[in-house]
Amino acid sequence: MTYEIVGTKKKVNQLDALKEIRKDVEDKLRRLTEDPRRESGAHMLKGRLHGLWSCWLTSKIRMIYEIDDEQALIKIVTIGGHEVYD
Repeated sequence: MTYEIVGTKKKVNQLDALKEIRKDVEDKLRRLTEDPRRESGAHMLKGRLHGLWSCWLTSKIRMIYEIDDEQALIKIVTIGGHEVYD
C-alpha cells in the first residue's frame, strides 16, 4: 500500500520548498509513502506527542506526522528543526 502525504497548504508548501533546495528530500518522502514506520529514521514519539511519528527530512529538519492506515494517509503535524518537539 502506498500512502499519500497530506497537510495544510502551508505545510505542503514547506515540503515543496525543501524539495527544491534538497533533491534528496523528494526521495526520502517517496520512500516514506511506501513505509511510513521504517523510512528516514521514522520513530514513534513518546510523552505528550505519544501516538505521533517523526522522521528526518534533512540533518536539521524533521517532520512530525500521524499515520492513518485506513485511508493510507500521512498527515503532517509540523515541520521544522529540533524545536518541533517543544
